[in-house]
Amino acid sequence: MTFEIRPTLFSSEDFAPLMRKVEPDGRFLLRLRDEWERGETRFDRPGEFLLGAYQEGRLVATAGVTHDPYDPAAGLGRVRHVFVLRACRGQGIGRALMTAIIDRARSGFALLRLRTSNPEAARLYESLGFVPLEQPNETHRLVL
Repeated sequence: MTFEIRPTLFSSEDFAPLMRKVEPDGRFLLRLRDEWERGETRFDRPGEFLLGAYQEGRLVATAGVTHDPYDPAAGLGRVRHVFVLRACRGQGIGRALMTAIIDRARSGFALLRLRTSNPEAARLYESLGFVPLEQPNETHRLVL
């Protein structure tokens, strides 16, 4: 099945189907919704963005980049709210979404950081060039 990666914003219309299917590993979507509603994370600062993967017009995955909230250093971005609907995993959506994240982040950031506790996600990030680390606020980083 084909999919399309494009910029998106958090909206109840697009995210409602995803939110109804949030599994235990979908806590990132819940955090995205809560941070958006509180005005904490809107992906509206220079260089920031949120991407969505759409399949048959339906949002099935999301990931974004913000300035790193744990370190205000210039050029430091943080990969945020990566989520692929369980039924859509294994189709290359996560890889395509992260490739688009990396490509787009190059215009605004010099380094990307992220944190994951998911071994499958870690393997994906490492296959895309992220280096594993054991730091308090990051498990992987990528020099752009």
